[in-house]
Amino acid sequence: MPGFYEQLVAAVKENRPFALALISGAKGSSPQRIGAKALFFPDGKVVGTLGGGCLEAEVHARAKRALRTGEAATFDMLLDHDFGWDDGLICGGRVSGLILPRAADAADLWQKLAALAGPIQWGVKKDFTIASMENEGNGEWLYQEKVEPPAVLWIAGSGHVAQAVAPLALKLDFAVTVFDDRPELANHNFFPPETRLRVGAWHELLKESPAASPAFGLIVTRGHQHDALVLSEWIHRPFAFLGMIGSRRKARIMREQFMKQKIANAEEFDHVACPVGLPIGATGTHEIAVSVLAQYIQKRAEMKQSAL
Repeated sequence: MPGFYEQLVAAVKENRPFALALISGAKGSSPQRIGAKALFFPDGKVVGTLGGGCLEAEVHARAKRALRTGEAATFDMLLDHDFGWDDGLICGGRVSGLILPRAADAADLWQKLAALAGPIQWGVKKDFTIASMENEGNGEWLYQEKVEPPAVLWIAGSGHVAQAVAPLALKLDFAVTVFDDRPELANHNFFPPETRLRVGAWHELLKESPAASPAFGLIVTRGHQHDALVLSEWIHRPFAFLGMIGSRRKARIMREQFMKQKIANAEEFDHVACPVGLPIGATGTHEIAVSVLAQYIQKRAEMKQSAL
């Protein structure tokens, strides 16, 4: 699935009129965070989301008006039952934002963001123009954002769990690489074309270390021995978060073995999530994929928040 900026670039190339709306401020309980974005088209189509419901419907109406007039606008909405909409809102928070009907003028910037190779800072100036902040100094901005490349997700194993995790992870803005010694499984018949595949003997594959940061690791090989083999190397790699499928008993036995053989110490093993995934009672492979990626999204969000 194309990312938001890729879809924005496509709309510009197709010369389709649209207004870009974004949330620039949020207080209290709100349906979306600062940075949430949506493209509103005259035919009613919406790409992205500001949180749905009444908020999005109201901004959509204002975006249509901005498209007719060509004038940018701000919005500041109190999300409570007294707001005056038919459906009402009871979140209790407050959101503010911008509606930009001339966002297509920043086509070069959107192209750079769609093909992101490194961090880019951009923003909206007081006159509602959109620009990269690289050479803009410390002027006044209505909105600022730093866009990072997708977080790296390395998956050891190409079986049924990996095959369920990889396509969902790609949709959730992870850059996925799958490692395995089985070319009959680690191929694009089982994984989306965007998946990077590393196939070969494990002793060679495990020499690699993530070049990008942050990087996440997931160990879901075909058995405990292969899991232990991968973990013996990946536990020393600079992963922001490392998870392994299995039970608490498996984690306890492996921990004891690693410490006895001095493969890793207690602190290193404490950073490994096993069993990986949030405890939602998942049974099938797709439910397991949801539980795993929910945890990885949570950890990624915590990292972003701590960096602020």
